[in-house]
Amino acid sequence: MSAKGEDLLAATAALVAIPSVSRDESALAAYVAATLGRCPWLTVTRTGNEVVARSELGRSCRLLVAGHLDTVPPAGNATPRVVDDAVWGVGACDMKGGLAVMLDLASTLADAALDVTWCFYSCEEIARAHNGLARLWAEQPSLLAADAAVLMEPTGTVVEAGCQGSLRVIVERAGVRAHSARPYTGRNAIHRLAPVLLRVATWASRTVELDGCVFTEQLQAVAIDGGVAGNVVPDHAALTINHRYAPDRTSHEALQALLPLFDDGTDALPGDTVVVVDAVDGAAPALDHPLLRGLVAETGASPRAKAGWTDVATMAAHGVPATNFGPGDPLLAHHPDEHVTRASLERARAVLAAILERGPS
Repeated sequence: MSAKGEDLLAATAALVAIPSVSRDESALAAYVAATLGRCPWLTVTRTGNEVVARSELGRSCRLLVAGHLDTVPPAGNATPRVVDDAVWGVGACDMKGGLAVMLDLASTLADAALDVTWCFYSCEEIARAHNGLARLWAEQPSLLAADAAVLMEPTGTVVEAGCQGSLRVIVERAGVRAHSARPYTGRNAIHRLAPVLLRVATWASRTVELDGCVFTEQLQAVAIDGGVAGNVVPDHAALTINHRYAPDRTSHEALQALLPLFDDGTDALPGDTVVVVDAVDGAAPALDHPLLRGLVAETGASPRAKAGWTDVATMAAHGVPATNFGPGDPLLAHHPDEHVTRASLERARAVLAAILERGPS
């Protein structure tokens, strides 16, 4: 990666060929650190599987560009394939195409109009407790200090602003065991979940517009557990529900709005609970910052809301306005047919390069 205009498709394929399923990013982190280490205008710091490279040009403004190294486990697509101007393989879209753009620009723009921090981090695809960006903020926040940030999530090279919050709860119902031939002597905990499941399945989604970006909330049952034996009325059942809520609410507010769905009225039993197992707030759009406003203008397209949670929320929680922008169709993320096109890669590079070369609008 030594010259602007290098084949980003080949660069992406090379990155896909380096396995980096969550918690196994060491080889890719080493590759990134070695690539950036050849750039004398960058100060490179590697801590664990996090790699941060910073320019120190004395510019008046600093942009942080971040991307996660990890992928979900492969689904028969571990080996990259280049076909018809697209590279196919696990992580090609989410987000090794974005990483290829980052490495290309970091390796070629030695005299940008901005100071730039390039951040490559681990464990974005798994539980928040393992997130490498959060760890950097906790342990070395000075490495991440910036005026604004771009997360290179796949967005189809359109700015996707903000992100949804995510709430995961387990609704538990108690029952009384009995022989399945004489169920009237007990109480079926699985049956008691049926009204809750029906209300979740027929829930009317809420839509919120923030700064011109429309966030549509989602509610899904994602797991159900219960049962003792094939001839026993179960005395316990649990329904796991995931709620993606608009960033105008906190997780507490989102939970309070859902609680009526889980209410069985007067027939509650000891052991009936609603347990929050995971909650992380989203982030409102932050497109009033000159750098991010300029990014939107450079794309020539209206921004849209980010469906799902991203580390834009992590940056917002630390006072750094951030947005999502990167190559690849977000609908292909984690899909067995995951791929990214040459056109998308080159478009992402051109847009981001224009911001770095011009500076704030």
